[in-house]
Amino acid sequence: MYRDKDYEAECDFLEEVFRRYASGPVRSVLDLGCGTGGHALPLARRGYQVCGVDRSAPMITLAREKLRAIDLMANVCFEVADICTLELRRTFDAVICMFAVLSYQVSYEALWATLRAARNHLSPGGLFVSDFWYGPAVLTQRPSERVKIVQEGADRLIRLTRPALDVEHNLVQVSFHILRLRGGEVVEEAEEEHLMRYFFRPELEFFLEQTGFAVEAFCPFAQLDGKLGEHTWNAMVVARARGVGH
Repeated sequence: MYRDKDYEAECDFLEEVFRRYASGPVRSVLDLGCGTGGHALPLARRGYQVCGVDRSAPMITLAREKLRAIDLMANVCFEVADICTLELRRTFDAVICMFAVLSYQVSYEALWATLRAARNHLSPGGLFVSDFWYGPAVLTQRPSERVKIVQEGADRLIRLTRPALDVEHNLVQVSFHILRLRGGEVVEEAEEEHLMRYFFRPELEFFLEQTGFAVEAFCPFAQLDGKLGEHTWNAMVVARARGVGH
């Protein structure tokens, strides 16, 4: 469903962030919520030492299969772990949290724990880079029903998306209904529920500052010199680790 997502371009952007904001060379990267390695593997091909963590064992299995296929075992490791309770006992030059992983931290407790884990795995001055759903745009544009169709060989994958907005709690309940069609026959069917949180700049600034970060930038997704607005659904934050870990 995400074959059209340009991970290489997103890694170009991450390197632009590193060049502009890092206090020294970025050699090691921790990828929180790495999935099947969409960002971790391109970064490894560019010479970074990358550790990807995800609480989904099947996704980590797929990431390791991809890794074995491209012979980058020395540059990457993948671990099954919850980013809220992560303790790798090492630090990195940068921590990334991409593809709306931060917006899956729907409680303040989970958000706090994720940011604290990120800070504890950064050397002082290290960078934290994350994208998230931006509240003003979500409330202006409003989530809507969508249909996505992807051709996969002789099959078609159809995903129906039905969102429900909860303005009282800054949440969107996203319901996916996914069909695999072969010819005119449904050969596979699945449903998923994703609870997503949208954030506002002042609350993220507060939580970042309270967990040991200094905010460097807020911007539209992959546009460092852009400005956030009511049509910026996907936003990004760059923050620098202060002092010692909290």
